Order: sequence, then structure tokens, then C-alpha cells
Amino acid sequence: MDKFFKISERGSSISTEVVGGLTTFLAMAYIIAVNPAILGAAGVPFNAALTATCFGAAIMTIAMGLFANRPIALASGMGINAVVAFALCLGVGVDWRVAMAVIFVEGIVILILVLCGLREAIMNAIPDALRRSIAIGIGLFIAFIGLKGGGLIIADEETFLTMGSLTSPTAIVAIVSILLAVILTAVKLKGALIISIITATIVGIPLGVTAMPTDLSFAPDFSSFGAPFQMTSEGTMAIVQLVLQPALLMFVFSLLMSDFFDTVGTVVAVGSQADFVDKKGNVEDVKEILIVDSAAAAVGGLAGASSITSYIESVSGVAAGARTGLSNIVVGLAFILFAFLAPVVGMVSFAATCGALVVVGYLMMSEIKEIDWSDIALAFPAFITIIGIPLTYSITNGIGLGFISYCIIKTAQGKAKDVKPLMWVAAAAFLATFIFA
Repeated sequence: MDKFFKISERGSSISTEVVGGLTTFLAMAYIIAVNPAILGAAGVPFNAALTATCFGAAIMTIAMGLFANRPIALASGMGINAVVAFALCLGVGVDWRVAMAVIFVEGIVILILVLCGLREAIMNAIPDALRRSIAIGIGLFIAFIGLKGGGLIIADEETFLTMGSLTSPTAIVAIVSILLAVILTAVKLKGALIISIITATIVGIPLGVTAMPTDLSFAPDFSSFGAPFQMTSEGTMAIVQLVLQPALLMFVFSLLMSDFFDTVGTVVAVGSQADFVDKKGNVEDVKEILIVDSAAAAVGGLAGASSITSYIESVSGVAAGARTGLSNIVVGLAFILFAFLAPVVGMVSFAATCGALVVVGYLMMSEIKEIDWSDIALAFPAFITIIGIPLTYSITNGIGLGFISYCIIKTAQGKAKDVKPLMWVAAAAFLATFIFA
């Protein structure tokens, strides 16, 4: 095991990988409850969606561990599942199986791009400063998500955002989570983040924040598997109906853009923390990582779980010490287990994971010192990427704004030739997406 996963070689241990895997799982476990709830609005049976969510995440996370040997966990992507439910099914009015066919086709297309080397080539065409800014922006995004989920930041009609009530039960649990995560990380205690999550979950029980399970039994329902090839209510195979509605291909392109660059950001961010990004910003084993991630999108559509993608919450496991694919095996097994014990996962509230996400955000800010802030052609696109990700609540939007501004500034300086061709292609694709999608 040590030789296969290169555990000692990467300065880790089996116990550390287990703790890292559990930390990642707890940080992303909310998807087990959230994804079925969102897909349920599209007409996907709850138990079927829950089974697809758990087994889809387990299969692809384990595949990433075995094939790429990197601590990047995967599950149904937030955002894309909302597109499936509210834009495709409720908006356009297509059957949920047709929506899954859209996801399936998008995954196949993006996998072909990886096998042709295009996705990796685009990653390598991104300037180092922009790659680092993506990681920083995601760090702020993660911290913001944690604070928002913990009720410490709330919406305000006049100021858009403001501080929430620090005496609310949710905020109290979040504060406990943050204090424990920060203090235990500061004293370099192994398992600091997982301890903060579990303790905060326990503290939330008497406060009414932690929902106690009422039923620990759950029988898996695999009826959504093969959704693109199932018959719709109109008596047509879902994937055939997709072909008969060319307008849906715009959704394929839009989702492809989102999937493509969300993963770029996630891989760079996780790699920066897990030490598999070199000094030039190049990601080691990137092809293997991208192959699994791309195949995961297609598997998500095939299983009826929406697009499965790399999870930025993996950084929390990395912060807990995970460095190899062994942590992925732990995450995958946990997903399989909780397919039968889903209500237990529902006990872990957003507030309980707040501390882990805030600490991860802090750790990811370290990349900021590597950017040359004296060169506006690199510094401004980096800046707009950093603020664009959290302020637009989208990794893809932030990356797109950075790419476009980089090309514009280089052109204004008379240095358009410095921009690699694939950066022009990516910037143009982003511009088209912003305008038409």
C-alpha cells in the first residue's frame, strides 16, 4: 500500500491519509442531502437521486485515487445541478432524463478534449500569475461560503452584505467551529479540522442546529442509473430527444465551459496546497486528473446524479495532511457507507464546517506573495480574478474575467503576440458565454 500510493515518499502516513479523507468527506457531505433536494425539483425521485449521488461520488473519487493518486475528491457539482433542475427541467420544460442526457454528452465532449490534449494545453497556456490568482480567489470563495453558511455573514438590502447575529444558535456553532479549527491548527494538532467539525456538530445538538436523525435505514434505489437511455414520458429515448432539440446544445456548451474551468481552478488550488504544483505553476499528473474528472461528468449524467466534478473542499483534507490517493479511498468508502446511513450525514450542518472552510481560505492566501504586482498586465487580471470569483459567486466567471482582461491589456500594450493562441480561444469562448448564455 505504501509503495502503490507513495505514502512515505510524499511525507505522509496511513493514519494521516485516513484523517485527511474523513475531513474531506465531512466538508463535502452536505451534497448527500442537498443534491437530491435540488434534483427532486426536476422530478428525480429522492431515493434514486440520493443513491446516484453517493455511488457516483464514491466510484469517481476512488477512481481518482487509484488512477491519478492525488487527494482530489469528486461529487455532484453545486451550480450545475441547479442548471439541470431550474433551467433545463423547470425552465425549458424537458424531462429530467433528457437533462441528464445533456450532462452525459457534455462529459463525453470534455473527455474527448482531454484525450486530444486540448484541456491540458489550455491549462499550460495560462500565465503563472493567473493560475495563482485562481487559487487565491477560490480561497476567498471558500471562506465566504463558510461564513455565509455559519450565519456570520448575511444578506442586507442596503449594504448587500452585513454581519449576522453572533448570538444566534447557528452563529454560535460556527464560532465554536472557527475557534477550534484556528487554535488546533495553530498548535499543529493532527486532525484539527475534523475535530472542529465533529465538536461543532455535537455543540449544535442542544442548540437545535444539528438535526438528529429519525430513521437510520435506507435502501438504495438505482432506478435513475442509465437515465440518458431511458424512455421519457413522451415515449422517446432521452438522448434521442436531445438530438431532436438542437437548442439544448447551447446548454451543453455552457455547462462544458463551467465544468472545464471550475476544474482548472480546483486542481490548481488543491495542487498548490498539496505540493504537486511546481514553481512554474504546472500541475503534476494533470492529464490523469483531467481524464478522471472529465469521465466523471459523463458518469454523473449516466447515473442521474448531475455532473460529477472535482471538489474544492478537498483542500480541507489536504490541510489535514492528505497527500495521496489513499485519502480518496477513505472518502469513497464513506460515501458508500452513508448511502445506507444518509440521515447521519445530515447531522453535519454548514455551520459545523465553517471553521474548516475559513482556515482553508487562509491557507490558500499564501499564493498571493508569488504574484508580481508591479506588472499591470499580469497583476490586474490576477486582481480581477481574485475578487471576481467570490463576488460573482462563480469560479468560472472569475476566471473568465481574468482571461479577458489579460488579453485586452496585452493588446493595449502592443504585446498581443505574448498571449498564447489558446488563451485567445479561451477568452473568446468566455466572452461568448457571458454575452449569449
